[in-house]
Amino acid sequence: MTETRHETSAENLVAEFDAERPARRLSGRPAALVTIVALALSLYALYQTFRPGAVLPYRMAFLAVVLPLAFVCYKARRRGGGDRISPLDWGLAALSLAVCVYPLVVFDDLIRRAYAPTPLDVAAGALLTLLLLEACRRTVGWILPVVCAVFFAYAYYGGYLPADWALGHRGYDLDRIVAAFTMGTEGVYGVPLDVAATYIILFTIYGAVLDHSGAGRFFVDVSFAAFRRSRSAPGRTVTLAGFLLGTVSGSGVATTVSVGSVAWPILRRAGYPREQAGGVLAAAGIGAILSPPTLGAAAFIIAEYLRVSYLTVLVYATIPTVLYYLGVFLAIEMDARRYGTRAVPVDAGGPWPLIRRFGYHFSSLFVIIILMALGQSPFRAVVYATLLAFALSFLDRTPGGENRLTPRRAVRALAAGATGVLPVAVTCAAAGMIVGVVTLTGLGLKAGSLIVGLSGGNLAATAVACALAVLLLGLAVPVTASFVIAAVIIGPALLNLGVTPAEAYMFIFYYAVLSEVSPPTALSAFAASAITGGNAHRTMWATWKYTLPAFLVPFAFVLTPSGAALLAQGPIGGILLAAAVSALAVAVLAVATGGWIAGPAGPVERGLCALAAVLLLVLSPWPVLAGLGVTALALAVHFVRRHKEAHP
Repeated sequence: MTETRHETSAENLVAEFDAERPARRLSGRPAALVTIVALALSLYALYQTFRPGAVLPYRMAFLAVVLPLAFVCYKARRRGGGDRISPLDWGLAALSLAVCVYPLVVFDDLIRRAYAPTPLDVAAGALLTLLLLEACRRTVGWILPVVCAVFFAYAYYGGYLPADWALGHRGYDLDRIVAAFTMGTEGVYGVPLDVAATYIILFTIYGAVLDHSGAGRFFVDVSFAAFRRSRSAPGRTVTLAGFLLGTVSGSGVATTVSVGSVAWPILRRAGYPREQAGGVLAAAGIGAILSPPTLGAAAFIIAEYLRVSYLTVLVYATIPTVLYYLGVFLAIEMDARRYGTRAVPVDAGGPWPLIRRFGYHFSSLFVIIILMALGQSPFRAVVYATLLAFALSFLDRTPGGENRLTPRRAVRALAAGATGVLPVAVTCAAAGMIVGVVTLTGLGLKAGSLIVGLSGGNLAATAVACALAVLLLGLAVPVTASFVIAAVIIGPALLNLGVTPAEAYMFIFYYAVLSEVSPPTALSAFAASAITGGNAHRTMWATWKYTLPAFLVPFAFVLTPSGAALLAQGPIGGILLAAAVSALAVAVLAVATGGWIAGPAGPVERGLCALAAVLLLVLSPWPVLAGLGVTALALAVHFVRRHKEAHP
């Protein structure tokens, strides 16, 4: 009974603070129907991996299943109304199926008349657009549909803007806009939906199989067992658990809540103040989206936009991820000393017995990387990893074998994988409409030129403006949508100033993810404060302190001559040198924010360390030498002051 209440509480917190809305809790025949349809979608996606057909029909068929499921699985109102499916919901699901199947039925003719749509084409496309916006509202809230409506209005009314305005265009009628949305590969059926229908659904299936095989519980247990005796162990444990759970969850808020509901009592007993404990939880949760081998959904879109393998994107993310966790671990060590935390005995046993018994859960994670390194596509790599996780589940030796994927549990896992992709798929399809408007009107190049012009052509000013724009956008819409919108509108501003596509997209990716811990609406931090009972805003600022290196390191991608080395591009010597200097920058930045060296650091030392961090992150010889000198000065000031205090 206690465990059930605990799970319900966690679900309620995710429902309240996550950008994605909670699905209905279905039972009876509706639940059986959803399970059957979701199972069919999962099997279809798996089949498509080994027997791929034409791209556009597959995207259309995928949406024809996803959109009706969204109306059945998600309520019209976030609160109230119960979980009963109303006749209106069934009607919208049926209408969604009809308008999504229509382009498949007339596919050949539809493609030929994309620039001269018939009235029926326009009517079906307009209905699809409206239904998609309603499904988007149900799954992720009002903001993204409103943003889509603004872009639609821009396409329709842009011709009325003054001719000398940079963002003006000739204007388009309803037929042309709807055709751009629904009759090609630049709108609803564009790259974002393709990523959802290929990469993302396969990874959500994989995550569901891992979860149903007990991997999530094992990851938490082994994290507690690994760091169980030192005073900084509770903070380290939370961070490691967040990293591992990210392979199952893929959501910053969900990971924060999952770890926090277990770890908060331990952090409290260790002596962590509520706000600092919440900061650790939120930083661990957001780290799950930044961490290989299963980055957030936006990382798959980066691979498609850059036309590189997903393994290449993982390589890009490796050094920034290491720097992120280095900053978090250093902050934890400093806080453990500042707040006098203590070791907390945890009845988790040693890590090695756990690993010997359940360590097979790690196997599939390694298999994904190994297979991609051997040249397999990420699609096949994750399918093989899923099959391996399924097979290894039968090694479970818990009483009754509760984590073995018997046929009944396997069906539930596959269905959960398909239903788990619904919010992301709907978001991607809606974001595709924005991409369609940008392509139709040329808005991307115009906005890029406008940003560069307002920044005076200065790369640093442009990067700051772009970072702020992505953060503001991320406060309103989910990470995937904010990345897609920023990539097509803000990305050109960086590209116009000579930033490479890889550096520009990774810069945007990190700031899209960091919007979840950014003031004033840091969702992960607010979820953590709900668990700890701390002040939400102080928790938000504590989280910001833990994640600050992740806010500064991306600037090195785009502003410094050696920034590409942080994405593991270039000679190995240059990569190692850039990583080492950046690690030192993160360490002195942790001193500036954490206020601790060998003891409490004073304002002078902290100010010098902040300056040193900025100089080091320039990654050029003279600034780095200056940064080293300032670091040495900060240490000298600290130890001289400590000596005087000890010997007055």
